[in-house]
Amino acid sequence: MDLRTESSFRWEKYGASKSGRATRLEGMADYGMSSEELEQMYQEVILEASKTPHGKVSFTAEKGQQATIGVDSLSAGESTLSATHEYCVPAQSHQFNPTCGDEVTVRVEISDGTDGKPQHIEHLVWDGQGCSISQASLSIMVDLVDGKTVDEAMELFHAFHKLMESRGAGLDDEAMEEELGDAVVFQGVSRYPMRIKCALLGWEGLKDSMAQALAQMNAKEA
Repeated sequence: MDLRTESSFRWEKYGASKSGRATRLEGMADYGMSSEELEQMYQEVILEASKTPHGKVSFTAEKGQQATIGVDSLSAGESTLSATHEYCVPAQSHQFNPTCGDEVTVRVEISDGTDGKPQHIEHLVWDGQGCSISQASLSIMVDLVDGKTVDEAMELFHAFHKLMESRGAGLDDEAMEEELGDAVVFQGVSRYPMRIKCALLGWEGLKDSMAQALAQMNAKEA
């Protein structure tokens, strides 16, 4: 897949207004774009998102649940994640793609419902390194799921997985594509099996970290 190292992308060229780093890619076919132009635009969006990734912070993740950011030290060599709010449960997941060398740790805080709201993602950050596809996917994922309920986040997870299984054909569900927003730019990536793992890396970290947080909540209630 040709992902150029330099970007000359201009949103106005495609009739879309730019808001911040990116804009919704809704209805781009309405602008009369050819498949080649659409693919070029998608590549540009991926490159742009990878250069200024949202949700990325600098922290050192160790094996298991240990980290050196936002932690409370218990004793030498022992630490535990701490939440920013008392009604949240934190968890993190480290993911590694040996094929491409991508590596990421996703940290999430899930509300336990005691704040009167449905269980939702209160805080989502990540740290890692990798190719432009993995970094852009993480950035767009943060924009999509941060603040969503756990159920909504899982719906997006499954929708993105389905997109990655489409082999470049995209989704036949317009409502699902609408929900994915900017994540539809990875449609072309789904044609390349080796790159699919790059795009899914952060999403797998999100799913795993949410599952860990929910398991902690269930253990407390038992």
